[in-house]
Amino acid sequence: MSKNSSLAASDLFLGVLAILLISVSFYQTWLGLEQIFGNASFVIALVLSLLLLFLCWMLRAAKLEGKSTGSLVGIYIFIAAFCFIANFNALYTRFMRTDIYTNELRTINEDFNKLENNIEAKLNYKYPKETARNIEIKKKQLMAQIIDPANQGIGSRAQALIRDIEKMTGQKVDLLTPVGNDYDDLAQRMGSQIDNMVMDLSPDERNLKSDINNSVLKWNKRVQEFLLLPKKEKDVLAQTLIDNALTDYNKLGSRANNILGEDRFKFEPLISKTQDVGKIGYAFEHAIKNFGMYQFVVLAGCILLDFVIVIIILLVTNPDNKTNNSVLGNRKKGTTLIPNR
Repeated sequence: MSKNSSLAASDLFLGVLAILLISVSFYQTWLGLEQIFGNASFVIALVLSLLLLFLCWMLRAAKLEGKSTGSLVGIYIFIAAFCFIANFNALYTRFMRTDIYTNELRTINEDFNKLENNIEAKLNYKYPKETARNIEIKKKQLMAQIIDPANQGIGSRAQALIRDIEKMTGQKVDLLTPVGNDYDDLAQRMGSQIDNMVMDLSPDERNLKSDINNSVLKWNKRVQEFLLLPKKEKDVLAQTLIDNALTDYNKLGSRANNILGEDRFKFEPLISKTQDVGKIGYAFEHAIKNFGMYQFVVLAGCILLDFVIVIIILLVTNPDNKTNNSVLGNRKKGTTLIPNR
């Protein structure tokens, strides 16, 4: 193969690579700008991508002619920066959406447990705090055991927990029976019975403790069920679950604040920003706060997608090649004169 044909093949490769990379960038830019520009994002992404392709051609031509490329590179970086921002938003949202939702639900679930512990710490007990805390642990284990699908009701394990509670309290625990197959109700009634044995509470405090216990059990169960769902279903259902969980949490916290009083219990409502998933600002804010390997991979991918082609063009293009056939550069033809013999 001749040198000229080899250079032409190299230039053809550069042209195809530029089109492929910028085509992918166009699609991601389109998705990334939708939350701002709506349907107009398609046209904006197309214009930006065509400008990048044109600038690649101009850079190639200027390099072949030995001209300065500084201004063209500056314009390319300026335009590519818009694509980079949109690309990062689209790619980060696509790869991290499920993890963001999952982590948010887990955090809310942990906050429910903390709220429960904070409320119970402010209630009045008939027993020393250490004993009361151990009874509370056993009570929660008992309630979880009663609703365990593998062994529902008051089986051998539940009875062993009840005996432990009786030893710590010095009181007899009545073995209640379920209404039909409602083991959730049975667990709640058994928990309320033990609370009444341990605590000296007003009716409002007793109802508050029962409701926070039930909410913790409910959201522990719902979050575990959510984690078992396929990815697509998680993305569809997550925001509704987050909103409902926060509503329950804030209602219980405000109620505890009213019942226990500001001097005994301080409460700050929780808010979530997951409704902003898909927005450019949220993507960058979340990536900065949680920067790790995944965030680095997405960042590196976006940089390669938008900037690697211009770097390659600048590195491999030399003015010495201007007489060769070029897809992205000038094409010049020479004439060879053969003298008559």
